[in-house]
Amino acid sequence: MKKIILIILAFFPLFMFSQKAKSSNSLINNSKHIKEVEKFQADLNKEYLDKKETPLRGDNFINFRQHPFFPINLKYRVTAKFVKNENPKPFNLPTSSGKSKSYQEYGKATFDLEGKSYTLTIYQSLDLMKMEEYKDYLFLPFRDETNQKETYGGGKYMDLKIPKGNTVVLDFNQSYQPFCAYNAYDYNCPIVPQENKLPVEIRAGVMYKDIYNH
Repeated sequence: MKKIILIILAFFPLFMFSQKAKSSNSLINNSKHIKEVEKFQADLNKEYLDKKETPLRGDNFINFRQHPFFPINLKYRVTAKFVKNENPKPFNLPTSSGKSKSYQEYGKATFDLEGKSYTLTIYQSLDLMKMEEYKDYLFLPFRDETNQKETYGGGKYMDLKIPKGNTVVLDFNQSYQPFCAYNAYDYNCPIVPQENKLPVEIRAGVMYKDIYNH
């Protein structure tokens, strides 16, 4: 009996050290992810304040200071199971102007959020994949239950890179409104396919206030 107690006592400090190490690593990772989101927010604000890059025009540009964002919440940073489409076929994705743009279905991402499973389709632009700078760029448009309330009615977008394995990280904290949300006259934005409509609120990323008179 004494031997068992001694073994348990010897093991207990190792267990506590392991738990503390895991907790420390988790805090480090969380801090890293938060900084990534903060950089995304700063870069997006900078883009909209740049006359050469902003979609804003006239008084909308003059009055713009920064985007409203949902509070950063790492609950909305999920690791999704990724299944690549091994036989993608080109198709025309309708846009806000009534025209279309050429895409292919690159794969599907399945993730859990608050105990429920959801699947989103990820696309690849046939035009961008020809460009060296964007050849690994993927496009994830989605809609959710915040649209027409706290976010743009047409949905939101997320930029991704081609994953190397069978998982892909979806950080909804880095989702954003299309340019058409701020300037429907000058921009032609892909419409979110019905299959990417999520029956849940995604309270993350850029919020939307209809102050741009588009």
